[in-house]
Amino acid sequence: MGHTTLFNYIKDVLENQPKNWLKLTTHRLDIYDESSAKRQFLNQFETLFNNNNSDLSALNNLPTAYDYIRLGHPLSCVLEWTVAKIQQLNPDNVISFSSETAPIMAILRTNVLNHKNTQILYTDELPSFFDTELLKSVYGYRFELKKIENLSSIPTFEGSTIFIAQQAEIGTIDLDAKIDFLVNFQAHLGSILLVNGAHNNAYISEIQHVRRRETIAMTPANCLRLLKTITSLTPSEKNSNLEAHKATVLDAIATITNSSTKAVVGSSGLSIQYAIMMGLIHDAQDNHKGKAIKFIVPPNCYGGTNDQARRVAACSDNVSIVDLPVDGGNDMVQSIDRILTQIAAEDAIPYIIAEIPTNPRVEVPDLVQLQAVLSKVRKTSTGATAIDPVFILDQTFCPNVHFLGDGAILSSVRTISYVSGSKFPSGGRCTAGYCIGNTKTDALMDKVELHLELSRNAATPLQIEVLATQMPSMNQRIHQAYQNTRAFVNYIQETLPEAKINFVSENLAHQGFTPSVFSLDLPTKGKAAEEKEAFKRALNLKLIRLMITEIPKESTFCVSYGQLNGCYWTIPATSTQGTTKEGDKDYIVRVSMSPNLDLELHKKVFLKFVKEI
Repeated sequence: MGHTTLFNYIKDVLENQPKNWLKLTTHRLDIYDESSAKRQFLNQFETLFNNNNSDLSALNNLPTAYDYIRLGHPLSCVLEWTVAKIQQLNPDNVISFSSETAPIMAILRTNVLNHKNTQILYTDELPSFFDTELLKSVYGYRFELKKIENLSSIPTFEGSTIFIAQQAEIGTIDLDAKIDFLVNFQAHLGSILLVNGAHNNAYISEIQHVRRRETIAMTPANCLRLLKTITSLTPSEKNSNLEAHKATVLDAIATITNSSTKAVVGSSGLSIQYAIMMGLIHDAQDNHKGKAIKFIVPPNCYGGTNDQARRVAACSDNVSIVDLPVDGGNDMVQSIDRILTQIAAEDAIPYIIAEIPTNPRVEVPDLVQLQAVLSKVRKTSTGATAIDPVFILDQTFCPNVHFLGDGAILSSVRTISYVSGSKFPSGGRCTAGYCIGNTKTDALMDKVELHLELSRNAATPLQIEVLATQMPSMNQRIHQAYQNTRAFVNYIQETLPEAKINFVSENLAHQGFTPSVFSLDLPTKGKAAEEKEAFKRALNLKLIRLMITEIPKESTFCVSYGQLNGCYWTIPATSTQGTTKEGDKDYIVRVSMSPNLDLELHKKVFLKFVKEI
């Protein structure tokens, strides 16, 4: 097949692509098969290609490629498919990243767990962000770094060979049989990883999981630019006001959090969390050499947080996870107190990751008691003063609450707060997240920033621009969305009083906790527990299907939150808690409301549901 036919088709696709390919951050779950992520989309895309069909309607009817843009999206799939065609590879063997170092780290991670050697080859000078010492000392990766003259001088090696190709055009890359993995750096866009040879196919799922948890796919805008370059189209040029936009974002973060300390902005919430975790491990190695590191994590919290924490711990004998029960009758404060006392006795280093409010039960602990428990001076088993904890606070549900500034409830406790940017900060227009600490975390934040740069997970210029546009109105949108949510919750309580609703109390709302998400535990029927559970799960889906069918322009079966418009429905156990242990999953309905929707229509359809049950 000549590339001319391929390139002409891709040009037509780019001309006719649905607008949402560039704009959406989350996608519909009702047309998504997670077990066939990317593949189902590309199978149907291949059929369109064979039929030379690039019509907007046909492209619009393609199934969801990934449920969340961080993991991948239509344009990343099209880019990877195009590169695969050029290189005569299976599309599964081509993976795009927003980061340059993440694909290398993904291979190193797999090999260190499998006790396999790795050599990294390059011809030009390595970029300054590739910090060999940190990758070995903090991440525990083992590899040999070698500069070669050209591809003909690749040395024989017992293990995996990674070749870094900087600025090479996709069509000019020679996949020598001695190369297991080729990482192609694309200036300011990210990178493309080629997995070479059937004997390396087992790496693909592990590499995809790194992209899923520790970084993001190449962004839609950057995929579009690269596709245009590959097909000899001229990418649209745009004046960059990066410094001005960044100043606006940092000012907004300082205002919203009431903290004047350093803030950093990453490509996603999980990119930020990864930099926090690795920065804290780095700090522990510098200041508490040899001591055990304990990450304390709720077992039922957002699946990405839970999974990433365990993945980090798996790479180090010195790092482990301690479960923190916070929901379902467990009190966060009591759990933290008990666990910190135990860790103090072991003379270990405690790092706590927690959501406030919790997800999906939307619970808020007693903050005065929380501050007291975190501030308590504890003793080791030998009577020495124990290391004080760092509280890593995910406040995505309520990013407007002041925890950090002078006099705030957690100002005296080492606390770093972070927020997923695809939610309220961007209004669902990009994935970029941010974190900021209080005055007690200045040295820690330096380490966080260092590891954000090492992983190349900083926000892209376009992500920064989106945040600069959206964040000034964030608090107003939070208030309006809360008002809609409170009104809908009150209506459900009136029309279906048997249902259990998890939402903040009026008292907590007066304290500033005004989320726009609630969870709904529907009433069930049956004799045996299994029968009751099956009935409830079927009822969950019946409600969601009714809402998205009756209100297709506003209600969506989707995991989103904090969007500018509409209402989003999901079941945490089958979406956000995907990698959570089965016993900790929540088979309930989670509802997320925006500041702009037809509330009366949602009430009307919900009443119809009640009458049908």
